[in-house]
Amino acid sequence: MANGQSFEAATGDGPAPPDPATDTEAARRRAAEVRVAYEGLLQIRRLTRGAGGDPRAVPADWERHQPVRAVALALEAGGFPPSASTPDGTRVATGYRVTPGERPGTVRVEWLGPPGAGAAQDEDRALTACARALGGLGWEALLYRGPRRRRFLEVEPNDATG
Repeated sequence: MANGQSFEAATGDGPAPPDPATDTEAARRRAAEVRVAYEGLLQIRRLTRGAGGDPRAVPADWERHQPVRAVALALEAGGFPPSASTPDGTRVATGYRVTPGERPGTVRVEWLGPPGAGAAQDEDRALTACARALGGLGWEALLYRGPRRRRFLEVEPNDATG
């Protein structure tokens, strides 16, 4: 977290993450920041969960109050690439995009990329993998088909385990 800035997980709407092929140091620094933030999240889960239990099983209250940030961190820590866009909204990288869902406490995860980059062809496979990763962290992720037949995940904390 350079220059005293706080860590923000990549939601897929910001600038492209550092490219390891062209900016090894920045990519290494970002990976370390993500790792520290994710370990901090698991520590919060351990401390608030009480006696025993897998800290990966249920989202903590912090995550339930900030689900976009929590899901974005889980995906970034899981090695999924975030999409990216320029300030004018032009997509410049293919990957996940996390936004608030239609219902309170839910998020929407899409697989987006620049025109012609093949994101639509990859979305079923990529979103299924995202759903599997999130499910292992206590999130329920359901795959839906939306407008223009594009798929997306609706994600919410799994209350059945908590």
